[in-house]
Amino acid sequence: MHDSLRASRPLVPAIATLLLAALIPATASGQGGIGVENPWARATAPGQMVSGGYMTLINPADRPDRLLGASSAVAGEVQIHQTSMDGGVMRMRQLADGMELPAKGRVEFRPGAAHLMFMQLRTPLEAGSSFPVQLRFRDAGTVEVTFRVQGVNAGPAATPSVKPQ
Repeated sequence: MHDSLRASRPLVPAIATLLLAALIPATASGQGGIGVENPWARATAPGQMVSGGYMTLINPADRPDRLLGASSAVAGEVQIHQTSMDGGVMRMRQLADGMELPAKGRVEFRPGAAHLMFMQLRTPLEAGSSFPVQLRFRDAGTVEVTFRVQGVNAGPAATPSVKPQ
């Protein structure tokens, strides 16, 4: 076998591993790990400085955890919000203490309910693009996920998930 081919063969598994690691978002290494399904955000109109983010969080642990906050390079601030109806009026409020995740449970962030608010956007969110978000949990630590941007009127789409370890 030619010497240059023999020398490059050990690099193939290493390169494949690096490529695979770049494509799979990291999972929490904390107790039980947190899973994230279908993370997505709505596209923004020109000049729009906010957008909503949606996902399903899965807590496989035997004890509750709490989403304390989130951050992303695309936004000056990311807040956790809850939408509710009050006398026929839709109201939205920030959950300053975060969102409880029940033991062995799921919490769905969806339009008209719990969601992330990406505020002070630094760039428009364009349908078809994606961006990283760091979710910070009380026990599980930080989980980085990639949010896919859907159209303005979109609902959840099949997007990659982060599974608990």
